[in-house]
Amino acid sequence: EVELVEYGGGAVQPGGSLRLSCVGSGFSFSTYWMYWVRQAPGQGLEWVSVFTTGDTQYYGDSVKGRFTISRDNAKNTVTLQMNNLQPEDTAAYYCVRDFLGGTWTLGNWCQEAQVTVSS
Repeated sequence: EVELVEYGGGAVQPGGSLRLSCVGSGFSFSTYWMYWVRQAPGQGLEWVSVFTTGDTQYYGDSVKGRFTISRDNAKNTVTLQMNNLQPEDTAAYYCVRDFLGGTWTLGNWCQEAQVTVSS
């Protein structure tokens, strides 16, 4: 059974940093693109970042230069380092596995991790 367990999140002041980690099990982790997406209160889903199986990273414009995605296939882990957080980064964050491998289609989701940025 595919499982994604997310760690991290919390509350931080503007300009602060947080790290989210997601551990996958039940599938061949290294063969799947892994995404981070988020949903702010009352807003739609926003794509944050993806780490492909070709070791390429992509970022949404709103987080580019502030967030860094990484993955450790030996530990089945994908991590999102979030720096210089701003109130507009407040959202529920989700780690998501690609549907089939590398299709730009979201598949299995982890539970949400709440990130709150406020002074």
